[in-house]
Amino acid sequence: MKLGLTSAAALCGLFLATSTLTPAAAQGVKIGILNDQSGVYADYGGKGSIEAARMAIEDFGGEVLGHKIEMVTADHQNKPDLAVTIARRWYDVENVDMITELTTSSVALAVQELSAQAKKIDIVVGAATSRITGDACVAYGFHWSFDTRALGVGTGGALTENGGDTWFFLTADYAFGYSLEKDTGDIVKSKGGKVLGAVRHPLNSSDFSSFLLQAQASKAKVIGLANAGLDTTNAVKQAAEFGIVSGGQKLAGLLMTLAEVHGLGLQAAQGLVLTESFYWDRDDKSRAFAERYFKRTQRMPSMIQAGTYSSTLSYLKAVKAAGTKDSEAVAKKLKELPVDDAFAQGGKVQANGRMVKDLYLFEVKKPSESKKPWDYYKQLAVVPGDKAYPTAKDSGCPLTK
Repeated sequence: MKLGLTSAAALCGLFLATSTLTPAAAQGVKIGILNDQSGVYADYGGKGSIEAARMAIEDFGGEVLGHKIEMVTADHQNKPDLAVTIARRWYDVENVDMITELTTSSVALAVQELSAQAKKIDIVVGAATSRITGDACVAYGFHWSFDTRALGVGTGGALTENGGDTWFFLTADYAFGYSLEKDTGDIVKSKGGKVLGAVRHPLNSSDFSSFLLQAQASKAKVIGLANAGLDTTNAVKQAAEFGIVSGGQKLAGLLMTLAEVHGLGLQAAQGLVLTESFYWDRDDKSRAFAERYFKRTQRMPSMIQAGTYSSTLSYLKAVKAAGTKDSEAVAKKLKELPVDDAFAQGGKVQANGRMVKDLYLFEVKKPSESKKPWDYYKQLAVVPGDKAYPTAKDSGCPLTK
């Protein structure tokens, strides 16, 4: 990887700012939040995920095993090589014990491979590919919040069953997009639907016109947006300009969060069907957490941010239960302990590292249906966790063979 002088200087500054260790730091627990803080996924997780992790550390009490809990953060800029450079520095020099969030599937897969070599725990929240706990699974790797298969079961399955039986995909041209397209396409075909085609676009695209014209020309009943963040927002906005929805085709946001709906506004987003693993206004626990989060950020949390709270809190509970920060012992406890917090109730972690909980199928409200700020969703269905995710044995994870 070639870095410009400015980027290199910034990276060196990051390392210098976080590389001074004290004996307490070496003995205590240090958590790293590695994600996109300035690019296409900045609202999706970004600095909001950092604040959520900080809340988890505070709620835990700020200490574990008699030592202070520390946190470091960095922006990987959606570059796997940069992410691996930062993670290696954190592991080898700064005594980071666990890395979480890890937006962007190519980044998550690369850091997970490094974590396996370093025998360190990573908990992926913001990346979606089901390969993380499938063929790319590792002994110390975990996946929280959602994955491409669960999203496909939720949104793809529901729309196909309700008459949307022909699909065309608008797909982000990297690991996440391919995985979301494949997993959703498999669900569509299993329900008797057909995939008429797909077109791939670069990450962080600003002009979707040629891709949308191909999708429109396919005459598919559903156009599946196998992308996320600003790419999804831009695609939805430009689809409205082309009259795609008014012309009778339906848009499916295969990975949309509250952040993207907020960015679009209800006028543009109304009627979109999507699957999420968390919604701030779903129950008393989610509302209480969201109100605390809002006071700190002036935004309601997305499923990525709430999931980062949960992954951080669950890791600290596992360290306490194990009585050590040794990765082997902590990984074992993560797979034994139930996940009960504002994000998940009755969650369980499979042998392949997949945290299983229910997801929810939502439709974005019309502006006239919204009764208060951030009141964006109406729930259509619960997607049971054991239906959304395969068993560890059936996941393709070599550790479970």
